[in-house]
Amino acid sequence: MPTHARARLLAAAEELFYAEGIRAVGVERLLSASGVGRASFYRHFAGKDELVVAVVQGYGVRFLASLSQDVAARGGHPLAVFDALADRFERDDYRGCAAINTIIESADPASAAHRVAAAHKDDVVRYLTGLLTAAGSARPAELADQFLLLIDGAIVTAQRERDARAAHRARTIAAALLTGAQLGVQPR
Repeated sequence: MPTHARARLLAAAEELFYAEGIRAVGVERLLSASGVGRASFYRHFAGKDELVVAVVQGYGVRFLASLSQDVAARGGHPLAVFDALADRFERDDYRGCAAINTIIESADPASAAHRVAAAHKDDVVRYLTGLLTAAGSARPAELADQFLLLIDGAIVTAQRERDARAAHRARTIAAALLTGAQLGVQPR
């Protein structure tokens, strides 16, 4: 466990927010779980909302680094994204995407937490665009947006189904999109 108060707060908040939800976890619970005092909490964060933003930012960085590593280990093909997701969906502690969960709980698009979570999704699109460009896609940005729709749908479906089937189905659809793009088929 991290020894510094800020790191302990971030670790406890990430674990609790992901497992139970942002709204369900209050500051008192965060203080208890992290072993950090109230004064120390407020030295590092103006309040819970600022802590949520920091947690989602950290999640986004780690998620993209992990996904990039997983995809590279599978050969770097864009469809490997869905294989990496399937592995995540099989984990016992899988609770979806922290960014999607945050967007749902922080429904106000003007809130800082919502904006940071949406920015994470923009980062995922940029990553996908790079993968699709490297794979020779004629329409990488368009396909990246479609892939993100499949990814987000698979993430939410996996929460309901509690297994990896959604990732496999999304991969099949993504493969058809890639084939269609190579044949010059334009989506509606």
